[in-house]
Amino acid sequence: MQLYNKLSAKERAALIDEAGEERLTLSFYAYAQIENPSLLRDELFIAWNALDVLGRIYVAHEGVNAQLSVPAPRFEAFKKHLDSIDFLNGIRLNIAIEQDNKSFLKLKIKVRNKIVSDGLNDDAFDVTNKGIHLNATAFNALTAQEDTIVVDMRNHYESEIGHFEGAITPDVDTFRESLPIIEKDLAEHKEDKNLVMYCTGGIRCEKASAYFKHKGFKNVYQLEGGIIEYARQVKNQGLPNKFVGKNFVFDERRSEAISEDVIALCHQCGEPCDTHINCANEACHLLFIQCPSCAAQHNNCCSDSCADIIALPEEEQKALRKGTHNSNKIFKKGRAHHLKTLNQS
Repeated sequence: MQLYNKLSAKERAALIDEAGEERLTLSFYAYAQIENPSLLRDELFIAWNALDVLGRIYVAHEGVNAQLSVPAPRFEAFKKHLDSIDFLNGIRLNIAIEQDNKSFLKLKIKVRNKIVSDGLNDDAFDVTNKGIHLNATAFNALTAQEDTIVVDMRNHYESEIGHFEGAITPDVDTFRESLPIIEKDLAEHKEDKNLVMYCTGGIRCEKASAYFKHKGFKNVYQLEGGIIEYARQVKNQGLPNKFVGKNFVFDERRSEAISEDVIALCHQCGEPCDTHINCANEACHLLFIQCPSCAAQHNNCCSDSCADIIALPEEEQKALRKGTHNSNKIFKKGRAHHLKTLNQS
């Protein structure tokens, strides 16, 4: 029985074109006590592969974190399967604001220690004692008050292209780095301020809100459903939009526009731009912001040296990549020394 993806991204893209079906990009998460994550992982793969679901899903003892794409004609069948699982019955699905049939090109379901790498010892505090959830209306009202502090729980490359007005945006590479920094920087406001947190879809705030309450913050709130659900409610209910720019997403789209504002700069020339790309040199694959002009000038690469490499025959490129391994610890998603715009900031 097939329990893993067998097709390349290129092969899957061709099949999507051939099928001619609209697909829905969505995400959801659920914290739950899962006794056997490996067994659940296999059950999900069998069911979802049969429905032609694609995406990136993490399963752990603490729950499920899913970002995926479903053929629109099979959405109801997919939802019916979710409802057949006790802790996923009726789960809120964050439907993407901007759809793309090729947002995901493979089905990857992995067993992890945690569904979000937070670096926390969950036994040290009550993870169920979470902050108060806010819908878009309540979020707008509370964040307008002078005694409220709004904190972005995402990483620097996410908040760089879009964030809420007046939000604190920690200069961090990972979620786990942000927790002690925020606690330290806001220590004097544990009792006199409202702490309002937000993230992409809400999952990071679920754990973070409980952590900050454990650390003595008295008035802790979180944006329910994150930026994705906020944007949906703002649009459907005609509410004022306090988010400026784009929402970074972890699929082939890389972002979706929440407002028309462009608040970021090209990392190579400094012109206004908020388009993330990965360096075309697969041995680099650096995530950075590049405008169309620089893309043409540098052949979709982050540097002249990478542009020189992709000009080589494919076999020579493979030989250069052999034995190397890319990681965020090396490339820091845009924090490369040769990106002049960042070094000047």
